[in-house]
Amino acid sequence: MPIHPKVWILAVGRLLLEMGTGFTLFYAPIFFVNKVGLSTTAVGLALGSASISGVAGRILGGMGVDSPSWGRRRTLLFSAAISAIGSLVLSASHNFATLVIGNLITGLGLGLYWPANEAVVADLTPTENRREAYAITRLADNLGLGMGIVLGGVLVTTTGSYRSLFIIDAISFIVFFAVVYLAIAETRPPDMRQSQKTQHIASWMAALSDRPFLVYIVLNIIFTTYLSQLHSTIPIYLKNFVSVGSGQGFSETTISGLFALHLAIAILSQIPVARILKSFSHTVAFTFSCLLWAVGFSFIWACGIATTDNLVWAALALAIFAVAITAFTPSASSLVTDLAPESQRGVYFAINSLCWAIGYFIGPPLGGWALDQPRIVTHSFWLGFSFSVVITLAILQYLNRILPTHTKVGNQE
Repeated sequence: MPIHPKVWILAVGRLLLEMGTGFTLFYAPIFFVNKVGLSTTAVGLALGSASISGVAGRILGGMGVDSPSWGRRRTLLFSAAISAIGSLVLSASHNFATLVIGNLITGLGLGLYWPANEAVVADLTPTENRREAYAITRLADNLGLGMGIVLGGVLVTTTGSYRSLFIIDAISFIVFFAVVYLAIAETRPPDMRQSQKTQHIASWMAALSDRPFLVYIVLNIIFTTYLSQLHSTIPIYLKNFVSVGSGQGFSETTISGLFALHLAIAILSQIPVARILKSFSHTVAFTFSCLLWAVGFSFIWACGIATTDNLVWAALALAIFAVAITAFTPSASSLVTDLAPESQRGVYFAINSLCWAIGYFIGPPLGGWALDQPRIVTHSFWLGFSFSVVITLAILQYLNRILPTHTKVGNQE
């Protein structure tokens, strides 16, 4: 069965949105540490503050997605408008206070975005196609992000203007707003209109009483904490802590190239990995991803302590992280859709997205703290993440035992 045309339209919008995000995501920590002069701990706390407002955004987003007066489309539009404002505040930030304010606004917009976005794809896609549909939207994310990182690296290298990156990010949110406004109609099933008027609290309580879903939440927080290191701590680590020749750290151009490689592999592997893993259970896909994270973090450690071939270790690590992400994210969204009653998709996806808020609340401050410690602690930080995978695998085994039968088998066409 072909993918619904609106999924492709949404993917185009997400590509444009993530292109703007790529301009800032990997350069914001470097800019605020090396140019504005804030400590890595302060920047980590500021980036983590987005998760505080993100929690409120995800709760409101989940309620709005299932609400007959808001729905998926209007929530997406509201999230784009708020995110544009947040990016403009960041473009003018010169101190810790305004950096926190900008991140709080951006976090609110991002919190509203994810429940609505995931629910739209679930609404438009039958069960047998969901992993591929989510893979397509993730492919658009990665392609846009990759283009943004490369173009952002070129802009920073040629002009030195970091602040213009945030302005471009704001423009991308405005473009995304236009795509949704013009091309995406409301997708909420009509038969939900009456049932959702007075049941928001009951829906949240039901979701939080779903034991398999609660165990998945723990796993998702762990995976998101891993992922947050890629977006916050690793760029600064590669810039300031890796010994390269007679100098210290990779240049912005090299870091841009490394993350472009990471995203190129994510782009190329997204659909093939989704098709291969769709014949396996969700927990098999999660286990595969988990093992790759362990290997990738050990390679980051090797990159930091090696006296030669640092670039090779970094490239291998980021390549492995790319496949780890492509294995996890489509299966995660598909599992949430399998577990959620149709009338409660907004709530389930809101809670699923809250895991990202919690992971990004834990990850950047934790990474910032590690980078402010003696070098032996900083380098060993990555081995700690590798060894944590043992705990993650144990939780995965438990999840596999308690999942409903219909979620344990791969999707067969």
